[in-house]
Amino acid sequence: QVQVVESGGGLVQAGGSLRLSCAVSGSILSIRTMGWYRQAPGKQRELVAEITSGFSTNYSDSVKGRFTISRDNAKNTVYLEMNSLKPEDTAVYTCNALVRTDWRAPLNAYWGQGTQVTVSS
Repeated sequence: QVQVVESGGGLVQAGGSLRLSCAVSGSILSIRTMGWYRQAPGKQRELVAEITSGFSTNYSDSVKGRFTISRDNAKNTVYLEMNSLKPEDTAVYTCNALVRTDWRAPLNAYWGQGTQVTVSS
C-alpha cells in the first residue's frame, strides 16, 4: 500500500504565496518522478511541475518563474513553492508519484486526494 497525502492549500490574495507539500509513504522501494497537477472548474487536469529522482524539473509555461518544485528523497516528500499567485491559479492541486514497490514490480502512478488553492483578486 502506498499513501500520498498533500497539505498546504488555502485561500490567498493575488500576488501572495503558498507552499504545498506532498508526502508519500508505505511500501516503497523507489520513487522516480513526483509531480503536481491541477484542475480548475470546467477545465482538464494539467501538469504544473514535476521533478525526477535526480532533481531534473519540468514546468508548465504558465507557472515558469513563479513556482518552484523541490523534493526531499530521504522523506519521500515533494514541495511546490508558489509565488506571485494569480486568480487563474485557482484549482485543486493534486500530487502524483511514480513508485516502484518491489524490484520485480512495474512503476505505478499514485495520486493524492488533492488540495484546494484559491487566489482572490
